[in-house]
Amino acid sequence: MEKPSNLLLKLSRSLFADTAEQEKFIHAVTNPQAFNPAILWVQPKPTENPFNLEIPVSWQPEFVDRLVLESQPGKHSLHQAGHYYCLDFSSIFAASTLLTIPQPIKLILDMCAAPGGKSIFAWKTLNPELLVCNEVIGKRMGMLISNLKRCQIKPSAAANVDSKILAEKIPQTANLVIVDAPCTGQSLLAKGEKAPGCFHHVTINSNANRQKRILANSAKIVAPQGYLAYMTCTYSTAENEQVSEWLLSKFPEFGPVTVPHLEKYRSHLTEIPCYRMWPQDRLGAGAFTVLFQNTSDGERNQLPADFLDLARFTNI
Repeated sequence: MEKPSNLLLKLSRSLFADTAEQEKFIHAVTNPQAFNPAILWVQPKPTENPFNLEIPVSWQPEFVDRLVLESQPGKHSLHQAGHYYCLDFSSIFAASTLLTIPQPIKLILDMCAAPGGKSIFAWKTLNPELLVCNEVIGKRMGMLISNLKRCQIKPSAAANVDSKILAEKIPQTANLVIVDAPCTGQSLLAKGEKAPGCFHHVTINSNANRQKRILANSAKIVAPQGYLAYMTCTYSTAENEQVSEWLLSKFPEFGPVTVPHLEKYRSHLTEIPCYRMWPQDRLGAGAFTVLFQNTSDGERNQLPADFLDLARFTNI
């Protein structure tokens, strides 16, 4: 067992008033264990499932399977053929807010898309006329495009553009903007991975400020009556609830959307309806998710004719 740092102890006290819950949280973070893998079926499920499954949780989408621990879905031929996408169950939890969005959907923009799991979830759930997957880090574009092609996600486009440019180029065009925001990645520790400096206030504040910038630009792209989905894989309230509160104060036309199927996971750290998966619950390493809606009236803007000059079609 790794001894918890003072910064982790401080974080636990800020998250939970109950000392027993603090101890459970600390134990989950400092004693990483394997979590059940999950797969998102892009193609219809085969008549005979090639994997052994865990019993589904109540909110689990029908196109997602949670597998037993020893499963290795990434090595199966159906994976190579693009029948499903492998991702962790925390990501399924975070993306499940999208299940409450009504169809039809014309345009979805995933602002921080690589490697593509949330994009594919959104495509499968909402069947948009166009899915634009943006990734500002150029070296991550290869994996994103590869996954979109392998899973035959179309019509889709992949772009490598800063959020500020997109906000200027395509304001009020998207029915849904997804921001799976860069964060300190504190939940990586619960999976046995590294996240240097993730509990330090300088690292947390730096990430929170970056999230605010990306969210502000993303909010400008959301069409009237459209949605903004914000999610992270970290625990700090400064990167989650406090950023959500900031967004609502900065953009009063947005309001939070209650997600009934996640009610038992509702965060106790704010009045805003947002949702947490904690590592001590043993479903996943952790996630934060919240859905906002642009409540303003008006017409959705059309994409400008030259927009795809910025984007790169996946040529499926």
